[in-house]
Amino acid sequence: MMRFVFAAILALSMPMGAHAALPIQSVTSPGGITAWLVEDHAIPFTALEIHLRGGTSLDPADQRGVINLMTALIEEGAGDLDAQGFANARDDLAASFRFQAGTDSINISARFLTENQAQAVDLLHLALTQPQFDAEAVERVRGQVLANIRSSTKDPETIASDRFDRLAFGTHPYGSSGDGTEQSVAGLSRDDILAAFKSAINRGDIYVAATGDITAADLGILLDRLLGDLPTTGAPLPKRADLALKPGVTVVEFPGPQSVIYFGHDGIKRDDPDFFPAFILNEILGGGRFSARLMTEVRDKRGLTYGIGTFLSPMDHAELMLGQFSSANTTAAEAIEIVRSEWQRAATNGVTAEELAKTKTYLTGSYPLRFNGNARIARILVGMQADGLTIDYADTRNAQIEAVTLDDMARVAKRLLRPDALQFVIVGAPEGLTSTP
Repeated sequence: MMRFVFAAILALSMPMGAHAALPIQSVTSPGGITAWLVEDHAIPFTALEIHLRGGTSLDPADQRGVINLMTALIEEGAGDLDAQGFANARDDLAASFRFQAGTDSINISARFLTENQAQAVDLLHLALTQPQFDAEAVERVRGQVLANIRSSTKDPETIASDRFDRLAFGTHPYGSSGDGTEQSVAGLSRDDILAAFKSAINRGDIYVAATGDITAADLGILLDRLLGDLPTTGAPLPKRADLALKPGVTVVEFPGPQSVIYFGHDGIKRDDPDFFPAFILNEILGGGRFSARLMTEVRDKRGLTYGIGTFLSPMDHAELMLGQFSSANTTAAEAIEIVRSEWQRAATNGVTAEELAKTKTYLTGSYPLRFNGNARIARILVGMQADGLTIDYADTRNAQIEAVTLDDMARVAKRLLRPDALQFVIVGAPEGLTSTP
């Protein structure tokens, strides 16, 4: 369930240079729908991103996987167009639509040429208001989802992540896969799918971003045309997830020469004043670069893994700090002890002035290198809104990183890193390791 979802936002950059302002406009439609816009009229093309809060966490307890199945079906026929007719209409417009269900959101991506904007928006509106969910499409897509579920039962990384989530969150929606199980997905009816559509597709908790060849005035009209007649409310969001995670080791037997290890403990909220020091701390301890401490100690010095990484996962209803790596069954126990040791060293001693300076240089220097293309800009802008960031975040992000001091790092390391709270889920046949209570 947990993924590296905040790296793109925190690495936000601009093609025109690290110190140039990103010209983000806040646009409110005549009907009251707000979006963020970056105009770029160089190419007659627009990228649109829509973020609907809720996602698979809205699944009824006895219908796990229904939001995921429903989302996969939205483009499989709408109005009087069957699946093939809808696909042909979209392709004739040289447009693309993507619907994706996440743990906390449904994300809709649309790309269209300026000359076909009106027709593309009307077609997308049809999908968002009159999906068919006909029997043939339901069974075909259900079969695809079931095949993915069966495949995931043989994937050690998915097994490790799912077991960790279950240990962390129990019966809360975060505690199980949003894909559902073979049994739950097989039992879903068309009425269940329609009910999920009504619960999840609304403009009550919606964020929108657009980039490309469109003006603020035209975007306002587009917003009302596309989203204006969606319901204003949907199903209530789930309550906060109480973290039930206990420290220790959980071994899930799985054949093979390697063990997959997933580990972590509670994390930090995205709007916490200490989030930037925590973000820098994570980069120093377990970021993906070879200079990260865990990469140096576990991979470079001892050769116990090909790679190891950690990440912060502040979700809508809970926060975690997580990590993952693989190691030979014969060396998994040693690798875990090194992770614990480095966690303790950082918690006790913080980081060095040199580590802090180099990491700041990397994070601020890479800032202008990753913001390339209208589609990516739109994704980042909608993510900024969903995370409650201000519209000037692109201009202030580097300054917030530079403002972090060594004292901040020491304080946050003691607050965030808790080696005695780490839970390690191991999928494999690790030598010398058994599950602990």
